[in-house]
Amino acid sequence: GGATGTGPGAGSGAAGGNAPEVCAAAQAAGDTAVRTYVEELGKMVAAVGANDGTAAETARKRITAALTDWRAALRRESGRAEDAQLKTLLADMAAEVGTLGTDVDAIDETELDRLRQRLDQLCAR
Repeated sequence: GGATGTGPGAGSGAAGGNAPEVCAAAQAAGDTAVRTYVEELGKMVAAVGANDGTAAETARKRITAALTDWRAALRRESGRAEDAQLKTLLADMAAEVGTLGTDVDAIDETELDRLRQRLDQLCAR
């Protein structure tokens, strides 16, 4: 017997199956990555302004690592997801985050927010 769709979000396009756990893990990873990105970008800008190449490079590496971790989490949760739509969205998001992580200077915060909003909509928290 499967779960019946009577909970909040039933029929509203919310993902089913183990989506609550998968969504929570993917959202937490996204929150951490974006928070790290914002913090480290500020440090990187300040370091560049102060001609501190070492600190700027450290911040850049932390941003790249945060995005790499987020992509890995999205891939992992995509593999766990029982809901086909959620599985596909997470895989797509992992690919998009992967393209972001190559050049810190080219990352668009609006794109990061858009990715998180797509996940939030499907997860309907």
